[in-house]
Amino acid sequence: MPTTVTVLVIGRLDVVWDAVFSATHSAELFDVMKSGFLKTGRMFRGCLVKTISFVGYTVQYGCIAHCAFEYIGEFVSCSGPSMEPTITNHDVVFSERVSRNLCRIQKGDIVIAKSPFDPKMNICKRVMGLEGDKVCTSGPSDIFKTHTYVPRGHVWLEGDNLRNSTDSRSYGPIPYALIRGRVCLKMWPPHSFGVLAESPNDGRIL
Repeated sequence: MPTTVTVLVIGRLDVVWDAVFSATHSAELFDVMKSGFLKTGRMFRGCLVKTISFVGYTVQYGCIAHCAFEYIGEFVSCSGPSMEPTITNHDVVFSERVSRNLCRIQKGDIVIAKSPFDPKMNICKRVMGLEGDKVCTSGPSDIFKTHTYVPRGHVWLEGDNLRNSTDSRSYGPIPYALIRGRVCLKMWPPHSFGVLAESPNDGRIL
């Protein structure tokens, strides 16, 4: 009889020990899982904060760049022979927007403008006449010279290379609103850096 009781007591102690061990093991496991979740949460929060900061800086600098290009100026790579010898193929120029926005474009200025035929294409020409000005519409080799007047809110554009330029002599005066900026500096190639030369066709500016 005592042997049975001892066995039962030992058996119950084993059950209690197993229960205590299980509870302790579960608590340790819970602590490990809790610690893992906390670390994961901190890592996720850190990544989220970095992502939001990166997006914020990107948007901020994007807005600054947009405002700079829209209101200050931009670099433009030119192609084609229409402005030779002043600007040749692959020259890079700086086009400032301040003169355009303040309506300070003058005769003789070189401008970047939207093409009157294709709004996705820009053209580089020299202003030969402002609104109300009398301009020559004939070519340099024409014996008889013809003239017209620039209407209100328009400008007359011509390339310096008159014999190889499609300009206002072909499509007429263009609206002032199509002008994007005034070319003030040649940036590339390095040996040509500086302000641009005067028009080789000054005689056509009346």
